[in-house]
Amino acid sequence: MALRIIGKASSINVRKVLWACDEIGLVYERQDQGPELALNPNGLVPVIVDGDFVLWESNTILRYLAGRYGATDLLPQEPRRRAGVEQWIDWQATDLNSSWRYAFMALVRRDPAFDDPRQIAASTTNWNRMMSILDDRLATTQACVAGAGFTLADIPIGLSVNRWLMTPIERPALPAVLAYYERLSTRPAFLKHGRNGIC
Repeated sequence: MALRIIGKASSINVRKVLWACDEIGLVYERQDQGPELALNPNGLVPVIVDGDFVLWESNTILRYLAGRYGATDLLPQEPRRRAGVEQWIDWQATDLNSSWRYAFMALVRRDPAFDDPRQIAASTTNWNRMMSILDDRLATTQACVAGAGFTLADIPIGLSVNRWLMTPIERPALPAVLAYYERLSTRPAFLKHGRNGIC
């Protein structure tokens, strides 16, 4: 039975899971809705169904898929190397996501609840500061966020870079981030689920 992924393909968190599945080589079916969504108390996507196992929370799903299907190149088993991957996954989920939320909701989603110019400016400044941290890291590795090779960390980070570049804000020149974006763009799964015109 194919893995089922529930959630719209336009969702950045669903796209994380789709990209990971393609990198691992998994057969899956995606559907916008499903009764299993009710099992997520937050009512959010994605939710996956793997046989009789239901799981929600996108970054947890990434870790599960890599572990379940033996993708140790994406999520190493050795504790220090694994921690190096997971710290960037967690940084994206906490510091980076928190920085862009207000500006993105205002400028892309045009949510009327996010209309304070001062908060938009503050969010944009903080977002660019987080991206500068990423730029410093990528200037050091000259490759991927956790080191020389592509890992699970590059999936949420890569989608976040795409969102940063597509949101109509003033951005500093971050050459290492731009070079990283071009390296990711050589991966068919990123072009399909990341650099595909969806912010």
